[in-house]
Amino acid sequence: MKRQAEAERHKEDIDADMGSDDEGMGEFEDNWIDDVEHDSEDGDVVVDAGDEELDGDGDDDGIGVDADGDGADGVAADADVKVFLPGDALQDGEVLVADNSAYEMLHQMHVEWPCLSFDILRDQLGQLRKHFPMAAYIVAGSQAEKQKDNKLYVMKMSDLHRTKHDDDDGMNDDSDSDDDDNLDEDPILEFKTVPHHGGVNRVRAMQHPESHIVASWSEYGKVHIWDLTTVVASLDTPGVVSNVSKPIYTVDRHNKVEGLLTGDINGKIYHTSLHSNSSFQTDGQAFTGHRSSIEDLQWSPAEESVFASCSADGTIRVWDVRTRNKAQLSWQAHNTDVNVISWNRLTDRLLASGSDSGEFSVWDFRTISTNMHQKQQPQATAAAAASFNWHRKPITSIEWHPAESSVLAVSGDDDQITLWDLALERDAEEEPMMANVAAATRNDGNGGKVEVPPQLLFIHQGQESVKEIHWHPQCPGVLVSTALNG
Repeated sequence: MKRQAEAERHKEDIDADMGSDDEGMGEFEDNWIDDVEHDSEDGDVVVDAGDEELDGDGDDDGIGVDADGDGADGVAADADVKVFLPGDALQDGEVLVADNSAYEMLHQMHVEWPCLSFDILRDQLGQLRKHFPMAAYIVAGSQAEKQKDNKLYVMKMSDLHRTKHDDDDGMNDDSDSDDDDNLDEDPILEFKTVPHHGGVNRVRAMQHPESHIVASWSEYGKVHIWDLTTVVASLDTPGVVSNVSKPIYTVDRHNKVEGLLTGDINGKIYHTSLHSNSSFQTDGQAFTGHRSSIEDLQWSPAEESVFASCSADGTIRVWDVRTRNKAQLSWQAHNTDVNVISWNRLTDRLLASGSDSGEFSVWDFRTISTNMHQKQQPQATAAAAASFNWHRKPITSIEWHPAESSVLAVSGDDDQITLWDLALERDAEEEPMMANVAAATRNDGNGGKVEVPPQLLFIHQGQESVKEIHWHPQCPGVLVSTALNG
């Protein structure tokens, strides 16, 4: 993230505003208004990302640093370079802009209605894709003003080029890649829509490269299961017709209270399974034990019958679907609501949780002790393997990196997305070299200072009320986020 005088950004503000569209599905940011093709329902939008990957108000800023411009070209002296951290005050006339050199790739688009939840669809383009341009498929659910306007969006984003050198004005001498990265290509957005009854509170996709089964959690308390396979195929293959208009199954066990395995505000969890005859069935008996609403559910990456749940009662519980009468393990994780959890898929003994207070913690099952002789449901006394209080508002999403077992992404209602590497520790020998970063502090909002933890790698800002983040499982290092501001 870098500071820059507002006058120097005036032209860019105008260009970004010209590329915006509040009525269509959305588009990547565009300098050239005549490159945009609009469609209110299905279609594609082809635009030029150019140098404007953000609005002039400072959307999508990272912790990349720069200083106040000291000349007509806005180039700062090295002595003025400093870290900007959330809580720092801006001087009069200063605004925050994204430093493209802090990102390998940074693209944004605006959607017709805010999407509070999305998931990444597996594709057949290969694993561990690192070459540019990239492509990604996602499914998202809307929160429209009118119930009848809600829908599921199935999107294909392609020609996503590296943007790291967009600020270099053609002076890039980096030749570390054999990709054709320096072409000024347009990112392409293609999408299809499926009507959805009510706002979509959460969307989850089955991780399969060919069959795209998606579950959506409606604001009316029902969980719908959709087969969007033909919808995705229609984005890739001309002539494929997709007319999906209704779900293939609906979970209606929550008695019209909000719910999404599925959990509701009454603390009940229901298991829905797919049988050999391709029919779905929801078990009649619920998993019970939580004293308040179910906030998140996560299947174990190692044991197919085991899952974890978290609740507004502050606890996390681990269950086995073969035993419904009690949780296998339960512990008090936070003093406030536990909003989200994430099970580490590379080290399945680790579980991360995020709370309403802004604290997030990492739990190691090896250190969680329980009195197995108790007749009632076992309640563990546990200490977190690590806890951080960096975020100032509730944690809204948390997810382990799919290829790095110690790396974690966290988002909060404080408009921050933070990346953490829990394997890092403070190194006294390296601190003199990193004095401007390692010893940095930020305003805690109460007149005090909070030291930057050595595990904090990166801060991304610019979105308002970030709701969900997901790592792309097939493109290492690619993170996607969605926010209430659309």
